[in-house]
Formats: sequence, C-alpha cells, structure tokens
Amino acid sequence: MTLRIAEPTGVVLAAQPHHDAGPSFLLDPPRALGDAATLRVFQPAAYPVSAIALRAVIDGEISTASLEAVETTATGTWWETRLTAANPVVPYRFCIVGAPDETHDVPSYAWLTAAGLLPWDVSDATDFRLVVHESAPTWVDDAIVYQVFPDRFARSAGAPCDEQGRALPPAGVDLPAWAVPMAWDDEPAVRGDLTGAQFFGGDLDGIAERLDHIASLGADTVYLTPVFPGGSVHRYDASTFECVDALLGGDEALARLSTALHARGMRLVLDLTTNHTGATHEWFVRAQADADSPEAGFYLFREHPHDYVSWLDVPSLPKLDHRSDAVRERLVRGHDSIVARYLAAPIAADGWRIDVANMTGRHADTDLALDVARDIRATMREVEASTGRPAWLVAEHGHDATRDLDGDAWHGTMNYTGFTRPLWAWLAAEDSELNWLGLPMSLPRLPGDAIAQTLRGYNAQMPYSSQLHSMNQLASHDTPRTRTVVGTAARQIVAVGALATLPGVPTVFAGDELGAEGLTGEHARTPMPWDAIEQEDGSRIDLDVLDATRRLLGARREDAALRRGGLRWLHLSPELLVFARTHPQGDTVVCLARDAVSHDDAPSQGGGADGTLELDLACLPGVRAVRERLAIGGVSAQISGTTARIRAQGPGVLLLRAER
Repeated sequence: MTLRIAEPTGVVLAAQPHHDAGPSFLLDPPRALGDAATLRVFQPAAYPVSAIALRAVIDGEISTASLEAVETTATGTWWETRLTAANPVVPYRFCIVGAPDETHDVPSYAWLTAAGLLPWDVSDATDFRLVVHESAPTWVDDAIVYQVFPDRFARSAGAPCDEQGRALPPAGVDLPAWAVPMAWDDEPAVRGDLTGAQFFGGDLDGIAERLDHIASLGADTVYLTPVFPGGSVHRYDASTFECVDALLGGDEALARLSTALHARGMRLVLDLTTNHTGATHEWFVRAQADADSPEAGFYLFREHPHDYVSWLDVPSLPKLDHRSDAVRERLVRGHDSIVARYLAAPIAADGWRIDVANMTGRHADTDLALDVARDIRATMREVEASTGRPAWLVAEHGHDATRDLDGDAWHGTMNYTGFTRPLWAWLAAEDSELNWLGLPMSLPRLPGDAIAQTLRGYNAQMPYSSQLHSMNQLASHDTPRTRTVVGTAARQIVAVGALATLPGVPTVFAGDELGAEGLTGEHARTPMPWDAIEQEDGSRIDLDVLDATRRLLGARREDAALRRGGLRWLHLSPELLVFARTHPQGDTVVCLARDAVSHDDAPSQGGGADGTLELDLACLPGVRAVRERLAIGGVSAQISGTTARIRAQGPGVLLLRAER
C-alpha cells in the first residue's frame, strides 16, 4: 500500500494564501507588551477571496479584525492588519473567505494556521504566535553547530599512549577505575557496560588543534558533551561540577579552547545535567552520609540512605529535587551557581545544552521544569549584564517539547520530533533493521508527503522563534549514525540538504560529515580518523559527503533566507519535497529528492506526465527572475522566466534563488 496525503483544500500549495512568522510576513515583531506588529497575508490570484479576517486570542477571549488589501499585482494581493501584543503570547490565525467561481474551485471557508490551510474548524494548538518574551541571542540565528564527544574527537599533540597506541592519562593524573584504555583506531562497543568504559584519550587541547576542520564545514559553534569528571567516559554521571575532568586537560584546557574559539569569532556551548548527578558526586556522597546535611535535601530519598529516586531507575544516576532552593542556588540560580561560573571568565561559554531537560524538576505531582529553566535564563541575564555576552539555552527533549517552548524558559530544544525522526522516516534504508523508538518494529520508510505532515504539524505547535533556535540534528551521541540510518551517500547528502535549509540551527555530530557509521548511540561515538582526513583517503571516509556538507552549509552561511527566513511549502509528494525560505532580501526555493520522481508521483501537486514538476515561482510575491543557486545529485531544473521545470532522476538537492 502506498500512503498518499491529499491537500485538504484541493488547491495546490503554490496557489494557497500564505503567512509565516518570518520577516517578509511579520513586520515590526513586538519586544514588549503593548507593541503592535504588522501581519501580512499574500493571496495568489489563483485563489480568489471576498475577505480575510484575523482571529486572535487576547486575555483568554477571541478578538477579530478584517484585513485590508493594500497592494495588488498580476500574481496576487497583499493583505495587512495590525495586532497588539496584549499578552506575552498571543495566538492568532486567519479566516480565508473564498470566492469560488467557474475557473477557481476554492473553499468558501478555511483557516490559515501555522500548520497550513484547512477548510474546517481547528483547535488553537497550531495557531501562529506573537511572542514578546526575550528571544535567543541574535548570533543563534546564524549559528551552525558542531557537536563534539571529547574523548573521541582528537588527542592533542602531547597526549600519552602506550606501545600499542592505547590511551594513557596525562602526567600526574591517575587512570580512573572505570577506564579501559583503547587505541585510537579501535571500534567502539555497540552496547553493554564496556560502552561507558572505553577510554580513547581525546582531550580539549586536541579539539583546539583541529578547529580548522570544524571551520571548514561552515560551523561557528562547538557544542561539547559533558566535561566534568564522572564515573564513565560519557560523563553524564558527574562526580563534581566544580572542575573540568583532568583527563580532558582540566579547567586550563577548557579556557584555552574557549579562547581559541573566540579568537576565530566562534562560540562554545557546554552540557549540564540538571536532572541528576552521578552516585559518586560529592553532593550525593554527603547526602548519603548525613541525613541532616543540606545535600540530603538535594535528592529524592524514599528511605535514607539507599532507597532513592534515580533517572529511569538507574541507581548510579540519583535524581535532584528542585523543590530545594539550596540545590537550585548551587546549580542554576545566581552569580555563584554552576551555570554562571562557566559562562563567566575564564571559561566564558556562550550557552548551555541541558541534559534530560524534559525530566528536570518533574516527579510524581511535582513539575518545576519551567521554573528551573527560568532560573537559568535569569542567571544568564545576570551574567550578560556584567560581561555583555548573551547566552543560548537549549533543552534536550526526545519527544513532544512544544508545551515547554511557549514562554520565557528554554530558547529551543534538540528537535528530534520535529526534524530528526521525520527525516529518518523519509530517507531510511529500505532494508534497515534499526529499531524505531523502542517499538516492536524497525525504521518505517514513509513517503515525503506523510513526513511533511510532521514537519508542518508538529513544528506549528511552537512559536517560530523556538523552532528557529532549536538544534536540528540528523544524528547525535545518543543515536545511530545518519549513514547507518539512510544507507547510501546519495541519501545522506539529501539529509544534509534538509539540515542546511529547514528552519532551526544545523547541528553536525563530529564524523557525520565523513559518512561515519554506528548502530547505536554508543557505537556511533567513533574516533575521528585524522590521518584519513589529512590524506583525503576516500577508502576510509566519504569525500562526496564531506564536500556536499561543506557546500550546503556554506550556502546557508551565505543566505539570509536559509538562516532567518520564514517557511512556505510548495510541493509534497512521496519522493520530492519543495519549499521556500521567505525573506525580504529574496526567497530561496529548496528541492529535496529522495529518489527519481515518476509520472505517478508528480501530478498530485502540479506535475507533468514525465515526472517533471512545473512550478511558476511567481506564486512567491514580487519574484521577477529565478536562477539556480546549487545542485547536487540527481535533481535539476530548466528555468524560463519565473517558471522552473524540476526533474528528479535520483536523490539530490537543488537550491533556486527567487529574485525580486
């Protein structure tokens, strides 16, 4: 059975009225209560209307207003209205009152929401949102992140090893009891206790020595998984937050790395676990030793000292109790907190990724997750007041994070649900045996028009600013590798195309750009093959994927529409997705092809009998000409005026520039 998703209105996407929260359609976004913004809707000439109305929710009640037609051209009409930010978050949508005639079969009644145009009544969940809460730092709008698992990225020039090349600790540092020394070319374990014990000897100075490679990808921000001492190589079981692990080079090495990054105009994001510590953490040791100690109130003891709540019932990860003001003051609140200390000199980090943010402060009938996030945001503002450097706050969340992203808490999330999983489901290898979400099944392989419903519908449930400031990742230290998921270099390049062009902060897990493989998150923590990179050894690394990553992320770096623009879907079919990133400086049209498009695939959204998709990009307001920006793989376009005839003969990425 082939799943097909029809447009509910029966009108092709390119002919539908459009609004998004990008700078072409939302003018003068509010910064404080009482500010008014101009909202614009573009109505293509192929969709006649008699009226367009605004519906907003203010102080809990519906408020309506009619839009005014302010400019009409041969291709369509601009409509406008003003909306005042009477509340910190104001949901709004538009009622499109259609005027069908003999040549235009359009619905007489439809709602335009962030999820698209729907000819029936809908809930408020996917309304656009006017938000006055302080947004993420402006540098995040342009950021490209490179994620590093420190033990596996690079050994510094002076890092010691034994005769077999197995890692040794730095001079004067004892090898921890958990550590099993490995040679750099050894393969990480797939699962089991060994995954947390394999010590490859990567360090922070090694990262500083390899910044040229990171910068060559277009990345300008390095995100490090935890650097605190712990009971394993992943360090999410911290034994203290007071210092950087000596195995990685200690505080001085982290300060050197930060200085090296900032000297290049790059930034540093660190990783903090606010949900739990390790069982060897100094706080937990004191808590178990003395039931009357302040630290005993930091944890959730059922019966002191050995019966306590832990992360997913893993006893080595005791859960913190954020009802305790004392633990929040030490960890997240104020100038003396751990959060503040590493944002200030000499480390001067530029942000925090919060591990297990979705569970932080949540247990039984207690839910303080957003209170903790607001504490961190307040601390960041305090530090910014003294340093002049705003910081980014990203929440780890593995499923639906939308209810945590509507206010003044997290700036964004790791967008597994709204980016990673739909892309996996579209591009998955046909014979994949990877498990899907812990369910009794392997990865599904879904058509493009199906996964687009997730890309549209899920992300519509958060403010657009939260989507823009969330990490988009194809893989991370917690997942299989992108190449293992998609199976081929060609499909991996399509995945990178999505990473570089969809709204959100592109985040590359170190080694993905080389076509690295890995069956599990642990197995994916592959040491970087520096000799192969330096020798450009195509037998060990995928040079095509590396080149495509540089070209696609480079295109994003040069294009304001890809970094900061709104989003308009233009075509959805099983093998081909086409969308525009809208921006006043000009729109960029993105075509992503999973495979060749047949005549059965294209016609549903305006295609031809030979599988060619014909799009008149005059549907994008003000467009006078179209030119090709970048093409990789099997997708191409013939351009005549504003019309592009798009043909996919295999997996590929095509970028077109719509010029005004």
